[in-house]
Amino acid sequence: MQSKPLTLLSVATVALAVGLGAHAADTSKLSHQDKSFLKDAAEGGNAEVEASKMALTQATSADVKTFAQQMVDDHGKAGSELKGLAEQKGVKVSDTPSTMQKAEIKVLSGRKGSSFDQHYAESIGVKAHEDTVKLFQKEVDKGTDADVKAWAQKTLPTLQHHLEMARQLKTKTDAEPKS
Repeated sequence: MQSKPLTLLSVATVALAVGLGAHAADTSKLSHQDKSFLKDAAEGGNAEVEASKMALTQATSADVKTFAQQMVDDHGKAGSELKGLAEQKGVKVSDTPSTMQKAEIKVLSGRKGSSFDQHYAESIGVKAHEDTVKLFQKEVDKGTDADVKAWAQKTLPTLQHHLEMARQLKTKTDAEPKS
């Protein structure tokens, strides 16, 4: 009599272990493209937020400060979503920009006045968003995980809008006299 409950418990334990193993196997099947996208998107978002927080204190242009605040808000929200998705997929993403992005931010931090505004608009505004739009478009086109692709597809229009805003901002800051 006692062996029957033990057998049911053993079967339940094995079923649970197989179920958990299958779940773990699913997350490890994420393609290189999808894993790389999650990691690169996280670093890019971290760079946007860090540089934009700096712009909130160092920029002289009200337009630059307005743009920077929107980048902090939008990329902060997207970064939280991305971290949750990456965690769900078993991918560890960074909380900081890449080494190269840190170097770009350090160069930016050394600028003052309109030089800061112009460099921020060009490097963090236009260039970073051009790269980010390409990154997200590549995931939409070549990603294999449905959830990761869907998140990239959902986020892409906002990034394209940021790029257009950044181009307009660059035009304004380029027109400022050099200081």
